[in-house]
Amino acid sequence: MEGGAIAQFIPLILIFAIMYFLLIRPQQKKMKQHQNMVEALRRGDQVVTQGGVIGKVAKVKEDGEIEVEIAEGVKVRVVKSTIAQVLNKTEPAS
Repeated sequence: MEGGAIAQFIPLILIFAIMYFLLIRPQQKKMKQHQNMVEALRRGDQVVTQGGVIGKVAKVKEDGEIEVEIAEGVKVRVVKSTIAQVLNKTEPAS
């Protein structure tokens, strides 16, 4: 009887394993890559926000915000985690 009970849980365990490798693990990897990208932001990087605004990083603040210049003399404060993509990286100062 106990062998039958364990056999009933095998499909459930297989489904969870498949879900982990197809959904959970790639999502965690993507989140880690995004976190590394956000942490590497520097002044002068050209970025795209999740809202689709393209601008250049003017200042990186310590409180999770950055200042993005979207036009000459027009700067907006943006939460770091809302940066979707870095278009052009600046070279580090020597």
